[in-house]
Amino acid sequence: HHQGVIDWLSVPKDRAAFVYIKSTEGGDWKDTRFKENWNGARNAGLKFGAYHFFTLCRDGKTQAQNFMNTVPNDENALPPAIDLEYVGNCSARPTKEKFLKELDDYVDVITSHYGVQPILYITNEFYKDYLQETPYATYRLWVRDVWFRPSIKNYPTMIYWQYVDKGRLEGINGPVDWNVQINKK
Repeated sequence: HHQGVIDWLSVPKDRAAFVYIKSTEGGDWKDTRFKENWNGARNAGLKFGAYHFFTLCRDGKTQAQNFMNTVPNDENALPPAIDLEYVGNCSARPTKEKFLKELDDYVDVITSHYGVQPILYITNEFYKDYLQETPYATYRLWVRDVWFRPSIKNYPTMIYWQYVDKGRLEGINGPVDWNVQINKK
């Protein structure tokens, strides 16, 4: 909904190798344009997937249900992604143990439903606070860093890097995040 109506057929495939569409946030928010964007990206022949903004003030099972109620189980879709960051999140900061329990619940439900392990979209701060030295450090990571190129040494399972958050692309009004695929794990 942030970009309004997207003309998916005008999005250049040579500049957009894949797209992730925001579907849900927390336990009850759903993007009002998700379905049209999901279908538009698919019909335009783009690789497409959905992501959920995980909030720190809702339980993992409720958030997983919100995502599953919104995002079809489509074998052609990219793996679901979980957006884990502080910006725009609840002000409450749960303990690492409490957060990991809720993330475990979310991931278990999503993995069982879609049959694939999700990708974790992370910022450096969030990763250090909650995910480093946990089993989630082995998950495929999508690292957001618009200032520096993240080191593969620090993120050995990084598959995507978001390097721009105010890019422009034909067919889309307003700023878009630009990402690059690092490896194909």
